[in-house]
Amino acid sequence: MKFNSLKKGDIVARKSYGMDIAFFINDIIYQDHTPIAILKGVTVRIIADSPLDDLVILSDTTIKNVLLNFDSELQTSKINKIKSKIPILKRTYVQYGRILHLDGDKKYSEKSQKFYKNIGLNVIVKNVAEKKQPQMITGLLNRYTPDILVVTGHDGMIKKEHNFNDIYNYRNSRFFIETVIRARMWENRKNKLSIFAGACQSYYEALISAGANFASSPARILIDFKDPLVVAQKIAMTEESDFISIKDIEYDLRDGKDGVNGIGSYGKKIIY
Repeated sequence: MKFNSLKKGDIVARKSYGMDIAFFINDIIYQDHTPIAILKGVTVRIIADSPLDDLVILSDTTIKNVLLNFDSELQTSKINKIKSKIPILKRTYVQYGRILHLDGDKKYSEKSQKFYKNIGLNVIVKNVAEKKQPQMITGLLNRYTPDILVVTGHDGMIKKEHNFNDIYNYRNSRFFIETVIRARMWENRKNKLSIFAGACQSYYEALISAGANFASSPARILIDFKDPLVVAQKIAMTEESDFISIKDIEYDLRDGKDGVNGIGSYGKKIIY
């Protein structure tokens, strides 16, 4: 394969990482006259870069299997649907928490909408590029007045295992952090507005300090596509008198507390 045959939209894997993750090429840029591919994970929320000579285009069969497995995970999620949670007897009305979900990836926005619909939640999902999320958040909060905010997309460390406290060593964490800060200016009570923020390898400590209830990624690892959705669903479907800690969620997350952690949140379900 000629390296210059690679183009935006191709689905590839990196030879140096054992072909472990399927990416699509989001862009090709030049650094010192050398072409570099900007990659986004097909099934994980990571953004990375790679020289073209480290990339291999995946076969149609491999791509089909990756996408089929991805869709299958949405259908076989361990999270129960709402209809199994609704009380009967004298309780006449149940209101679940309102979720506003900002996602930097268009395809993930569509998958997220499908996930929420599959479990029976009515959620506003907006595809907003990570760098534009801080500019958009206040207007969206004013419009939709959610109980739960999800701020996610793609992220990743530029120099892995180094400079954990350098905000510029993260590809998109600074945008997530600024979005959380502005959301907290809109509503500073953490029990009033519950926030999940982050993606793969995001600057966890800074996100929590900015005001998130839950965030990724304490161990700077890849998180599952569904992890932010699982957290939002748990908060939305838990009664407002019940407090949710990471212990209540960790076994529904792919990598437990290594991928997501936080200070916790009260539920948002109201029973009349």
